[in-house]
Amino acid sequence: MLQTLESYPGLDLRAGSVADILLERPTDLDERSLKRLASQDSASAVAAATVTGVRLESGEIIRARKVVITTGTFLGGEIHIGLKAFPSGRKGEAASTGLSKSLKDAGFRLGRMKTGTPPRLAGSTIDFSRMPKQLGDMPVTPFSFVHDSVPYANDQVACYQTHTTPAVHKVIEANFDQSIHIRETVRGPRYCPSLESKIKRFSEKDSHVIWLEPEGLPEHTDVVYPNGISNTMPEDIQLKFLRLIPGLENVTMTQPGYGVEYDHIDPRELKRTLETKRVTGLYMAGQINGTTGYEEAAAQGILAGANAGLAAGHDKAPDRAGETPQLVLDRSDGYLGVLIDDLITRGVEEPYRVFTARSEYRLSSRADNADIRLTRRAAALGLIRDTSRLARLDAVEADMAQAQALLSQVVHLPHEWEAKLGGDRRVGRNGARTSALDMIQKGFLAEDMSADSRQPENIAPELMPKARKCTGGPRISDIVPGWADVPLNIRRRVATEAMYHGYLRQQQLEANTFKREESLRLPVDIDYSQIRVLSREEVDRLSRVRPDTLGAARRIGGITPGGMLALLKHVRRAADA
Repeated sequence: MLQTLESYPGLDLRAGSVADILLERPTDLDERSLKRLASQDSASAVAAATVTGVRLESGEIIRARKVVITTGTFLGGEIHIGLKAFPSGRKGEAASTGLSKSLKDAGFRLGRMKTGTPPRLAGSTIDFSRMPKQLGDMPVTPFSFVHDSVPYANDQVACYQTHTTPAVHKVIEANFDQSIHIRETVRGPRYCPSLESKIKRFSEKDSHVIWLEPEGLPEHTDVVYPNGISNTMPEDIQLKFLRLIPGLENVTMTQPGYGVEYDHIDPRELKRTLETKRVTGLYMAGQINGTTGYEEAAAQGILAGANAGLAAGHDKAPDRAGETPQLVLDRSDGYLGVLIDDLITRGVEEPYRVFTARSEYRLSSRADNADIRLTRRAAALGLIRDTSRLARLDAVEADMAQAQALLSQVVHLPHEWEAKLGGDRRVGRNGARTSALDMIQKGFLAEDMSADSRQPENIAPELMPKARKCTGGPRISDIVPGWADVPLNIRRRVATEAMYHGYLRQQQLEANTFKREESLRLPVDIDYSQIRVLSREEVDRLSRVRPDTLGAARRIGGITPGGMLALLKHVRRAADA
């Protein structure tokens, strides 16, 4: 990755610690007005300043029209191991303290959150023979649609499962007073809690699962990551309880686990582009926005970086006609749209993670159709310039259409289907001719999703009853001539679309309604106190968040249906005036 960045055309890499963001404030405002803008509870509808660059701790100034802050856990970071606390964002690396002050001075409201990491173990000191082995997926699915294969697919490193014991829990319970990190004044991640938190919350459980995950190929590293035992106990206590875990009786701890507290902003101060409302040209991504998790941070980085680049390119263009191009995703576009919408409308009270349950459109926001959903949008903005990507997408869609046509051409009467399905009388006797595509939609046929198993995988819970009809029964290739010759990835995608067909159609209707609400923009300078029907609480919530669409306003907690109707009437009256 570093080699790719260092050789990327037009990109300069500079190493240094940022101490301050440089701002330019309006010259036509007096000191009192500037202080009022900086001290208000929520971001002003009109930005109080524009970013002009950053100052490094060395004193060097780097000028920039757009700045993206991705501080992770380093912003005001403080590491905790037992009762010890010291400034740091990650073990062995300094925290960013000057930047916290700079953001406060700019008017941002900072909060504190915490997370943690488990100890690291020497794999050569672990007895893996006593643990169940967890193999990787076969066949392997690449992360990118650009690739058809994955290196080391046939030489994967296995993970192993072990667990805590009552003896482990006793050691930790006896030493709760030896950790300052488990205090409840600072919120930690609810869905991946520390071992101390799990033992406190679930005292009735005798054990918790631990996954031992090698950090790389054996020829590169011996370090093992024990997923599930993030903790902040003193180092001697950590080693003591580790050696009470099955298979770890003689383990060597190469690095202790630790907790880290860090600063974050109120994400309701962000626009959908992840530009701040308070400072023009300043973007934020990752933990600074109140999220946790590598994927959440990486996704925000892509969106913030893309929008900063698009805006910078627009600023430099000799003809600046039209609006600045933006990469904006809504809830129906994908999980990144859900994440951003949740952040900017609801804020955060604990580290935010993305789950499928957070999306109303999870059947259509699947990993297998991300290319169809998003590639052309990225290309239209210039974020993808490789024409082969679009040509590949065109080929995939053409192959899917041919596969669907192949399924549609195989048509039988009910009694014929009953015979082909081994006498399954659930086919019905209505006399209508039915295609193989219809039979997939009804759940009587299924694709062999795993290539080496007859069990359907990656099936939504609501579709399991339908999928169970197919388990052990005829596969599509048993019925449809030529189906086995269709590439596996195309067969999977077509079968998935067919299985979800009825649900997807309903979700599309809901998405169309959602997009109509999202298309109704709310003026940034709207004075909610002038809408008399709104309660004081509704005025306060709307003024704090300043939603940019009617749909976003509806998703703010505490806004009543009557309040929404009043807001809609107010906006329409203003538009007609």
